[in-house]
Amino acid sequence: MRLLWKLYLWMTGWKVQSDFPHHIPKAVIIVAPHTSAWDFIIGLAVRSVLSLQHVKYLGKAELFESRFGFFFRRMGGYPVDRSNKHNMVDQVVDLFNQHEQFVLALSPEGTRKKVERLKTGFYHIAKKAGVPIIMTAFDFKKKQVYFAAPFYPTEDEAADFKCIISFYAPVQGKKADQGLAHLQNESSI
Repeated sequence: MRLLWKLYLWMTGWKVQSDFPHHIPKAVIIVAPHTSAWDFIIGLAVRSVLSLQHVKYLGKAELFESRFGFFFRRMGGYPVDRSNKHNMVDQVVDLFNQHEQFVLALSPEGTRKKVERLKTGFYHIAKKAGVPIIMTAFDFKKKQVYFAAPFYPTEDEAADFKCIISFYAPVQGKKADQGLAHLQNESSI
């Protein structure tokens, strides 16, 4: 599959920065801007090309209940009941505690729609699990995937989110009008 995904990225003009921190056994990867279902396809390609099969993701339970549920599980998915948000952070932290190597990819927006603020679950998961956050950009305008240096959440949540938004503000998603640039001058948490 790796060769097929490399071919797909090459044929569609995508470039993937190759400096992903493979040495980190546990982390939360946040991928943004999340504006299209195509993000999932690009994510699968990047996961394969960079040999990141240990990277998991959370998906709405309905995806796993369909006849394609086996595919989503095979691709590293964990089903979550989004209608029951009670203790979601603790449930995910337990997943980190149960594995020697566990990297979880999430969208900080929590949706493909334009948002007025980022969700904070990924941040609290990373903080409570004691793992770094790796910001990952899918820039559809430049057709590039790139990564920021891993960082651990600090005691200054507002400053951390300002840094996150600064990283993503210039990045253009598949739907350009649904990026995160508009959050740069607003309180986003």
